[in-house]
Amino acid sequence: MYNNRDSINFASDPVGRLFRKMFLPTLVGLISMVVLNITDGAFVGHGVGSDALAAVNIVAPIFLIVSGLGLMFGIGSSVVASIHLSKDNVKAANINMTQGLLFATPFGVLIAIVFYFLQRPLCLFFGCSYELLPLACSYFKWIAILTPFQMFGMVGMYFIRLDGSPRFAMSVNCAMALTNIVLDYIFIYPLHMGLEGAAIATFISFSLGNIPVLGYLLFSSHTIHLYRIKTTITSLRLTLRNIGYHVKIGASAMLGELAIAVIMVAGNYVFMHYLGADGVAAFSVACYCLPVVFMMGNAIVQSAQPIVSFAYAAGNVSRLTESVRIAIIVAVISGLTGMALLLGRPEDISTIFLPPDTVAFQLCAYGLPYFAPSFLFISLNIVAIGLMQSTEKVMSATIFTLLRGFVFSTICFVVLPIFIGNIGLWLALPVAETIVSLIIAFSYKKVWAYRRIHV
Repeated sequence: MYNNRDSINFASDPVGRLFRKMFLPTLVGLISMVVLNITDGAFVGHGVGSDALAAVNIVAPIFLIVSGLGLMFGIGSSVVASIHLSKDNVKAANINMTQGLLFATPFGVLIAIVFYFLQRPLCLFFGCSYELLPLACSYFKWIAILTPFQMFGMVGMYFIRLDGSPRFAMSVNCAMALTNIVLDYIFIYPLHMGLEGAAIATFISFSLGNIPVLGYLLFSSHTIHLYRIKTTITSLRLTLRNIGYHVKIGASAMLGELAIAVIMVAGNYVFMHYLGADGVAAFSVACYCLPVVFMMGNAIVQSAQPIVSFAYAAGNVSRLTESVRIAIIVAVISGLTGMALLLGRPEDISTIFLPPDTVAFQLCAYGLPYFAPSFLFISLNIVAIGLMQSTEKVMSATIFTLLRGFVFSTICFVVLPIFIGNIGLWLALPVAETIVSLIIAFSYKKVWAYRRIHV
């Protein structure tokens, strides 16, 4: 059953070795996407200007919303499929992964149409000024068209990793990143296509990345295969039921991405209010840095998810505990590493995105050290919530996601600048994430104490 390309056995391989097999290629693949994101920002900031960088930050929530929808279908279907695999029900696993993939793609087409025709009001809603609106719309329309390709690719990657081929997923991510970087340079510098050129580069690279994913699903999969979905009324009813359960499990992942979008929108508003377009440009650098910790957290979650879900469904408490412990330790290490980089090299990081002689650069170099602690607590929160999803603790995952993204971050963005000035703009996210980490830790402690008393 598990004789696949990367020789991964979720049932019996040592947890540490299994996590490394999943994590290292997943991390490399996602880091390549972080490099893509940072390079894209560097090309835009230096090749087009700080206003263009601010415009990208206005549009970025749309990209996050689409990523959230992709994660929702990808995590939901892969968790259900993992549980079926643990019970040797390969057919049910195939059906659930196929349903997630086939539903996500046309849904992405519908979302793309809505986004494309509402680009101006959406940009204004996300905090765009009328001066930045033409730039933002030139970027937005290509990101809207990209939506179905992005969703298909994200769900397809979960399909591939669950099939035991994380190195293949890594290779696809690296190829997309390299393609995007090369096209960014060509379109922005020799061809002078400006911000729209950067958007077209992203569209082309992500779209081409779907070709090897589709090829793998059709011709190279081992354990998990595409399954022909029946079109009878009963079958369609069962499909919708399964999709509903996928959505239920993956909803907190979508809310997590929406939470980032809310953070960015709230930040755009308050930075624009207190510091103007230069403030939004400075904040956009912090937002370009955030994917580093988000990708690290997601790499940990995506690597641990099939191991945790498999052990949870099999009732193997020792493997479940060990996999959770490893995931938390790696989350702490990655969060502290990112925090140290922001604390120690704020000017160097700012220089990547902004010319040193700009007001936006000065604001950014000043603010990044205050922003740095958020990396540790974001990493912990993402992994803790992801582990809840992997064990079907949907309600807990949803509550903590709402707290971190929709409650405390918004309150902190509004309140802290009033009481402590512009420093509060940069401290809003670290304070919000710290509060959520403390609540999660307290809830885990209560659950553990309850279990000890009643065992």
